[in-house]
Amino acid sequence: MRQFAVIGLGRFGSSIATTLAKMGYDVLAVDTSEAKVEEIMDKVTHAVQADALDEEALTALGIRNFDVVIVAIGKDMQASILCTVMMKELGVPNVVAKARTDLHGRVLARVGADKVVFPERDMGVRVARGLVSKNILDQIDLSPDFSILELAAAPQFIGKTLVETGMRVKYGATVLAIRRGKEVLIAPGAKTVIQEGDVLVTIGRTDRLQRFEGA
Repeated sequence: MRQFAVIGLGRFGSSIATTLAKMGYDVLAVDTSEAKVEEIMDKVTHAVQADALDEEALTALGIRNFDVVIVAIGKDMQASILCTVMMKELGVPNVVAKARTDLHGRVLARVGADKVVFPERDMGVRVARGLVSKNILDQIDLSPDFSILELAAAPQFIGKTLVETGMRVKYGATVLAIRRGKEVLIAPGAKTVIQEGDVLVTIGRTDRLQRFEGA
């Protein structure tokens, strides 16, 4: 069971910490604000008031023993960069850092962040896509070129098998799973018939998957 630490309990940090805790993981939540620590105390494994740049305090918390540390510091870019550097120097194997801008993200990557996330930007992209597409329910960008999409089955796909929809040929999409009510069909075969209300979890090249917006 992996252990997670979240440093910075703004909306993003709090959401990650509570979600991971609900999933059954051990979560340490850290923030300088006593109010934020008290607010999340009953929702995570441990919650501690501490300065993100206090190396002695973080060392005392055993931060180097956590599998993943999420640096979710908000407005103070310098603090987020310094905290990321400190985490790597302390030997944390996997550091995920929140960035506010592209430049901030590039700096975080340069100083050792294993993964850089842009929650505000990515949420804006998701909302925009949701406004213009009636089929794409969610999108996870795996890399600049590849994505996973959750798609509501378009009317023209209903009653057809996966191979008949031409998903692989026309859209370059591989269907990983189909959510059908409370049931999940993992790795459905080419002859699986799509039903009304199905949600298709697909993977493929982002530029080709975007064709589903007009499907």
